[in-house]
Amino acid sequence: MTTVVLPRALIALFPGAERRVDVDASTVAGVLDVLDDEWPGMRDRLRDDVGLRPHINVFVDGERAGLGTAVQPGSTVHVIPAISGG
Repeated sequence: MTTVVLPRALIALFPGAERRVDVDASTVAGVLDVLDDEWPGMRDRLRDDVGLRPHINVFVDGERAGLGTAVQPGSTVHVIPAISGG
């Protein structure tokens, strides 16, 4: 299983969503599909038709990742929204 760590701002939008979730997937895109199966609409908050949304960053085991990045059993995937301001 792969552990996914979600931001509090995202889980607040999906009743019953948890901050840490264990999923069975082989890529980041697969992780998002599993999350969407559990909480419909979550995938659309994180990606669009092209790839990850510009304000979303995903890291697999500390390395920046894209939709095609492989995940292994025991990996940790962090979903982190971009922060901006002035």
